[in-house]
Amino acid sequence: MTRIFSGEPKTQFTGALSVEARQRMLRLRGEPFFFSGWKRVAFIHFEVDPKILQREVPFELDLHNGKAYVSLVAFHLENMRPRLGGKLAAFLMKPVATHKFLNIRAYVRHGNETGIYFLAEYLPNKLSLHLGPLLYGLPYRLGKLDYHHQHETREIFGRVSDGKLSLNYRIDLHADGEFQPCEAGTLDEFLLERYTAFTFRNGICRHFCIWHPPWPQMRVEGEVSRADLLLATGDWFQQSQLIGAHYSPGIKNVWMGRPRCFRRVREMPTTRTLSLDNFPWAAHLARVALAPERNKPGSAP
Repeated sequence: MTRIFSGEPKTQFTGALSVEARQRMLRLRGEPFFFSGWKRVAFIHFEVDPKILQREVPFELDLHNGKAYVSLVAFHLENMRPRLGGKLAAFLMKPVATHKFLNIRAYVRHGNETGIYFLAEYLPNKLSLHLGPLLYGLPYRLGKLDYHHQHETREIFGRVSDGKLSLNYRIDLHADGEFQPCEAGTLDEFLLERYTAFTFRNGICRHFCIWHPPWPQMRVEGEVSRADLLLATGDWFQQSQLIGAHYSPGIKNVWMGRPRCFRRVREMPTTRTLSLDNFPWAAHLARVALAPERNKPGSAP
């Protein structure tokens, strides 16, 4: 594996992006919407052809020194719950509160706002499979996720399968490594410290804010031994190069904002969609999430 991360820049652990994201979220009405933890997180990064990737992403790519990237993020979602509603709301969320995730994300921008765009997200929870797309426009796909992220013993590997295609990966931790925030201005920070997500579904563009403390992370060696699952997420993978990986023990305190629509596009995807009417509990969450932003001008970041 060839790593192209910056060599030995000056160490500046400012956390400025996290601070700005927290302030931005707290300025928005009704935020945060959800709390959760993201634990035992593996990041695997690919450099990709920006022309190919741009054809598959409905937002402008955010490039680093002219280069485009796609990252795999394998983690455990823990204890997701609404900010409001107390113990009852947390109890009602339990069926979708804790499970494994695999995000496949590109780096994009809209106006002056930089963020991520999910090419696909795999998860084993069938209830979440409906909630995410209906509420946030997220591209959820059902999969079997087997993770063994034991950084305490430096054993980190996993497998994700949709029943036909698979992704197998392994990460090697350095024995003398330390978990620490990314250095300011580096490719590490560009790839990890992202606090806005953009989605596109049924002709509607959405964005939502994220906040968490800076990732405690370590540069690591990553290996992908099987990756035909990634071929199902677009043509970007065919001309990609694995360039590095990170690992984090995770973050307990993550804030997730409500979805905010900011643009509607006439061209509608031809994929089959589900109605909120089929899932009353998801419909209620959607009404709560979108009510403050209905017909509100200038909601784009």
